[in-house]
Amino acid sequence: MDVLEQLTTLGFTEYEAKVYLALLQEHPATGYQIGKLAGVPRSMVYEALGRLEARGAVLKSFDEKATLYRPVSPDILLDRYEQRVRQRVAELRSSLAPLYRRHDEGRLWTFSGRREALHYAREMIERAQIELLLVLTDDDVAELREALTAAHARGVRLGVILTGNAPFDLGQVVRHPHLETTLHQMEETLMIVADDRECLIASGHATTSATVTTNPNLVSLAHQFVWMELFAQRIFARLGEDLLARLDPDDRRILQHEENA
Repeated sequence: MDVLEQLTTLGFTEYEAKVYLALLQEHPATGYQIGKLAGVPRSMVYEALGRLEARGAVLKSFDEKATLYRPVSPDILLDRYEQRVRQRVAELRSSLAPLYRRHDEGRLWTFSGRREALHYAREMIERAQIELLLVLTDDDVAELREALTAAHARGVRLGVILTGNAPFDLGQVVRHPHLETTLHQMEETLMIVADDRECLIASGHATTSATVTTNPNLVSLAHQFVWMELFAQRIFARLGEDLLARLDPDDRRILQHEENA
């Protein structure tokens, strides 16, 4: 999205955006000069300038021969918009919150998008009070580290399975064997179980499919999966060469692959 399109998302018309951008490049300027630089018809320049002046984006000064215009600086203009948006969001939050009643009927809800999945994951982490069990890729660690750090600081237990190489040392942490991660197609899997009450499972980075549920049976399955993986990896980490030699070849290959990686 270019700057012109970005300004229109703030409520500028196309002509208003072109006039403001032209003024940023050359000011003070007359309406005629602005129209010529912006490529806006002369009949529309003064209308656009008037609207920009009304919204506090442009200032004008009267000269002996002409009226001159200059823009309000982008920092000041955007600070005003940011303040207005925050105020509107705060007002909407207080108006909409009483209307919403969450019903945990145990259905499976699906949605798409990695950004949306991470946003939901962050909300789950922020709401958690007792325990979080997670399966995280390197990208997920980077996106959720701040929220997880805050959760850990307020006393939430963390059990984390890492499928990549990102550093993370809060709570109980194990690294999933790379070969097993590949075999189970977990390279792009995000999983969170919050307070044994709700779980989120998302797969894929470029194209993400996510499912959330409070269904107690499915939440229990997800909880058991993460808990057993945490337990198994702790045990595997303590196996000596003599015990490794007793494992089935396929199992041994997974663990030795991890050691040699």
